[in-house]
Amino acid sequence: MCFGEYLLYKSGNTYSINSCETIEVFYNIRTDLDKLESASKITKILNQVTTENQNTYRVLQLFLNTLYVISETNKNLKLVNSIFNIRLLSIIGFRPNIDECVNCKEKNNLNYFSFKDSGLKCNECGKQDKGAIEISSTTKDALRYIILSNPKKIFSFEVPENSIKELEIIAKIYMQEKLEFN
Repeated sequence: MCFGEYLLYKSGNTYSINSCETIEVFYNIRTDLDKLESASKITKILNQVTTENQNTYRVLQLFLNTLYVISETNKNLKLVNSIFNIRLLSIIGFRPNIDECVNCKEKNNLNYFSFKDSGLKCNECGKQDKGAIEISSTTKDALRYIILSNPKKIFSFEVPENSIKELEIIAKIYMQEKLEFN
């Protein structure tokens, strides 16, 4: 878990490191097993959704910000991982609809999250969707913040424990649905 600037040279079909300058080492991740597990999970996900030579600046920015929060704060790691997963899915093309009911276009009473239809549903449509889950207004606001906020401020909010659990469920199931892995 080290970020640096590397100078590579190509020899045939392989690359070799010519020099390296460390930018950030995220030392505290190495001293806490829970933090290491959390950082390892997001690293594994990134390895599955990115490819070599792909322009992934926004993904890299999210990854580095997440590693920094894991390393340098005592923020709830379940919340951090949920934020990472939801924002990552939004960046790579699986942004859920959070502006209106994905079914009837109603803009009020959006109290359900539909995995099947990738977004929020109003009370009436949400009750008809067997796969949708009811969420609190705090969780709905957190979802909007995660998806729309400035990348540098994405982790600058707190939510109660019940919203952390709801975000964790949304992040886990939505990721499984969209990326077809755990």
